[in-house]
Amino acid sequence: MLERAKWRVAVVLLGVFSAHALLALPNAKLQQSQDPPGKSTQTRKQKVQNPLNDLLDEAQAALDKNNFEAAIEPLQKFIGEKPDVAYAHFQLAYAYTGLNRVAEARAEYERCIALDPKMAEAQLNLGILLLEPEPAAAVAPLRKAVELLPSQSRPRYLLGVALERSKDLAGAAEAFESAARLDPTDMETQIHLGGVYLALKQPVDAEKKFQVALERQPRSAPALRGLALSLDAEGKPEALEAYRNYLAVQPQDSAARTRYVQLLVASKQFDEALAETQKSTNGQALSLDALRLRADILIGQNKLDEAITVLKQAIALAPQDAQLRGGLGRMYLQKRDFADAERELKVAIQIDKGNVVYWKDLTSTFYLGGNYAAALAGFDVVDKMQKPGEGEWFIRALCYDKLDQIQPALDAYRKFLDLDANQHADQVWQANQRIHVLEKRAEKKK
Repeated sequence: MLERAKWRVAVVLLGVFSAHALLALPNAKLQQSQDPPGKSTQTRKQKVQNPLNDLLDEAQAALDKNNFEAAIEPLQKFIGEKPDVAYAHFQLAYAYTGLNRVAEARAEYERCIALDPKMAEAQLNLGILLLEPEPAAAVAPLRKAVELLPSQSRPRYLLGVALERSKDLAGAAEAFESAARLDPTDMETQIHLGGVYLALKQPVDAEKKFQVALERQPRSAPALRGLALSLDAEGKPEALEAYRNYLAVQPQDSAARTRYVQLLVASKQFDEALAETQKSTNGQALSLDALRLRADILIGQNKLDEAITVLKQAIALAPQDAQLRGGLGRMYLQKRDFADAERELKVAIQIDKGNVVYWKDLTSTFYLGGNYAAALAGFDVVDKMQKPGEGEWFIRALCYDKLDQIQPALDAYRKFLDLDANQHADQVWQANQRIHVLEKRAEKKK
């Protein structure tokens, strides 16, 4: 008789195949002569009436030692004699899996399933085998494994992974939730659930899952990262501390550190933000992204000269970056260096002609520099991009006034008053005074 064997499940972790016996095998026996129970006087020759047993025993011994190559020949010989035994195909598939011979393993698992569709272990192993190269193809056998193993959480977890990788996020969430109900202590499932909810743009649900994981594993890097991303997506101020906690255990994550610095800048913690940018470079030359961040920090600290220096360094790395050029132009504008501001803003507009911000800054440069005709021409361009508000009409009025264009100035002042509705008292007073003066001048010209 065949000895009791073991069903084996090939478990995939992070894309690496490893063999591990998870499920026990019910008796798998070949039909042989029916010896009376308890009979012990048989010769060795009589005991081994079916030599196929030796082939399975030889293969089993090799698999027990993870000697997958040695198991193949006896299993192939057995299948040559008994092609309809599902168990033998399963064992051969398992050996191929251990050797990472995916195509051959897949074929043997499929033959096994064709012979015995209710062999849960074969369905599960086939799903695991396909999980990395073809996650969509892994879904069907893993669904069947879930059906055949309703009380086990692991098949549901693996189904969730297959669905997640197949971009069926709603299905993945359902599979992971069912796995979590069966095993609430499985932190891997909770972390995957959090990731799926983030992808579904449900950060509140994601936050809950990552919090559950962190209750059991407070220094879990994936859970800490997921919590930071969730809080960030929710716009919660706690995201800053969450990123800090994550970076304490995963300091090499440059993307997370960049976002952390951005949040520090947004919360006006400029000194700490600057220290973080220095920490991330370790004395090496600053990258373009690091230069951008440093410029933002220096601008926040109102260190305009230093910000200009950093922006120039960034432009040397990316001369066609409109945002950098526009930012440098604005810095020059704040320093009332109108010539340099005009030069940089014109370059930014050449690169990105439709950016209304650059046109507004250039128009302000013209106005503050006393080039009123150019400022009015700039407003004409801006007005094609967006409807002018009361502020623009007031500046337009001042430009017309400076150019001694009486009627256009009157019209612009009046338009400003209509739109402003007495919200800006000083400008309203000035507009009324100029209207009074200009009306008298207009009367004299008649």
